Amino acid sequence: MKKDVVIIGAGPAGIFTAIEMIKKGTSKSIVIVEKGQPVEKRHCPKDKTHKCVSCKPYCHITTGFSGAGAFSDGKLSLCYEVGGDLPSLIGENKAQETIDYTDKIYLEFGADTHIEGINNSKEVKEIRMRAIQAGLKLVDCPIRHMGTEKAQSIYFAIEQFLLEKGVEIIFGYECHDIILKDGVCKGVHLRNNKGETMTIEAEHTVIATGRRGADWLEKICAEYDIAHQPGTVDIGVRVEVRNEIIEKVNEVLYESKLIGYPQPFKNKVRTFCQNPGGFVSQENYDNDLAVVNGHSYKDIKSNNTNLAILVSHNFSYPFNQPIEYAKLVGEMTNMLGAGHILVQRFGDILDGKRTWEKELSQSNVRPTLPDAVAGDITAAMPYRAMMNIINFIKAVDHVVPGFASTETLLYSPELKFYSNRVKMDEHFNTNVKGLHCLGDSSGWTRGLMMASVMGVLMGRELV
Repeated sequence: MKKDVVIIGAGPAGIFTAIEMIKKGTSKSIVIVEKGQPVEKRHCPKDKTHKCVSCKPYCHITTGFSGAGAFSDGKLSLCYEVGGDLPSLIGENKAQETIDYTDKIYLEFGADTHIEGINNSKEVKEIRMRAIQAGLKLVDCPIRHMGTEKAQSIYFAIEQFLLEKGVEIIFGYECHDIILKDGVCKGVHLRNNKGETMTIEAEHTVIATGRRGADWLEKICAEYDIAHQPGTVDIGVRVEVRNEIIEKVNEVLYESKLIGYPQPFKNKVRTFCQNPGGFVSQENYDNDLAVVNGHSYKDIKSNNTNLAILVSHNFSYPFNQPIEYAKLVGEMTNMLGAGHILVQRFGDILDGKRTWEKELSQSNVRPTLPDAVAGDITAAMPYRAMMNIINFIKAVDHVVPGFASTETLLYSPELKFYSNRVKMDEHFNTNVKGLHCLGDSSGWTRGLMMASVMGVLMGRELV
C-alpha cells in the first residue's frame, strides 16, 4: 500500500493530525493504523463480570480508537501549564492558542459546553493559601469534562467523520518496524495477532502510539539512532477518599492539581486525574501487567473521589531503562496481589502493617474497585517513592483536612510510561527525514488535550 501519510496510533494525537489536515483542505491520502478496535467495539466485560478477565489480544480500556485517556475520564485540560512539556518546544502562547482552537473542535463533535474550575475566585484563593502553607503549588486549570461514557460517543462521531472524509483506518494491526532507506523513513511494516503482515509506504510517517507504545518507540529510537533521551517515568498510587472529605475542592476546582517537593528527597510529586464521584479501575498491558487508573462518568456517580499521586523519577547515566524499572515495580506489586491491584489503608501504612479485607469492610471508605486485594503495597514500592507519597499526602491534608485519615485508601501500582523524549524541532521533525513522533509516546505530552494539540500542529505541517 502506498499513501502520502501513515499515522501509527488512533489516539488523540493521531486523530487530530488527520482532522486538521482535512479541515485545511488537504489532497493527500491518509491512513491510520490502530492495533485495537473501533470505538463502537470497545467494551470492557468487567461491567458484567465485575472483575478483570484480561482481554486478549488487547485490553479494551487502553487500546483502540481514541486511545486510553478517553476511556478513563475524558477530561480536557484547557491551560497550557497542564499536560506536559510541549509549550517549551513550541512556546506558551502558541500552545494556549492551539488549546483554544482544539477545544472548539471537541465542541463541534458534542463535548459538554460547561467548564469546570472557573469563577469561585475567593474559594480558590483560600485553597491556594492553604496549599502555600503546606509547601505545595496549586495549578488551577479549567477543565472540560466529557465523561468516560460521553467521550465514547464524541470519538465515535470523530471516527465516522474521518471515514466519511476518505481517511482509511486499519484496525487490528500494529507497527513492528519502520522502513529506513538512506536515512529517510519510507513507511512501516505491520502485522496482526494472526501473524499476517502488511507494508505501507509513505512520504511521512507519524508515530503516535501513546503511553502503551512508549517502550516500543524507545526500542525503535535505539535501533535506528533516532535522537532521544531517557526522560521522566512516574510511579505512584491512586488515592480514594469519601466525597465529603474533598467536597469543597471538587465544587470549586473539580480537579485540584497540586505539586510539591517533599522532604527528604525533594522529588517532584503531583496529583493527577482527579475523579469526583468516580470509580477506581484496572488496566492491563500487553505483558499482563495490571495497573490502576480512575474513571469519571457524567451520569453515574459513586460516594468516593479518586486521584493519582505520582512521583517523578529522572534517572542519570549510566541507567537508561526507566520504563523497564517502572514495569518491575508494577510486576512486583502484581505478584503480591496474585495478579490483582493492591489496596491498603493509609493508617495501616503508617502503622507498618498490611490491610485485611475485614478492615476494609468496616471502613467508611469502601473500595470502588471490588476485585482489588487488600495487602501491603509498601512491600513492593521503592522506599524513596513511598516516603515521597507519605509526606505528600500529609501535606495535602493541610489543604484538604481528612485526606490523610486512617481510612484513606491507596491502590497500587499507578504507572505512567512516557519516559522516552524524542528530540525534534518545533515542526516535529526528528533527525530521520520523513519521521515524526507525537503525543505521550514522544515524551512531550501528558493527557488528552495536549496530545490533541500536538496532532493539530502536525496536521498543519503536513497539509
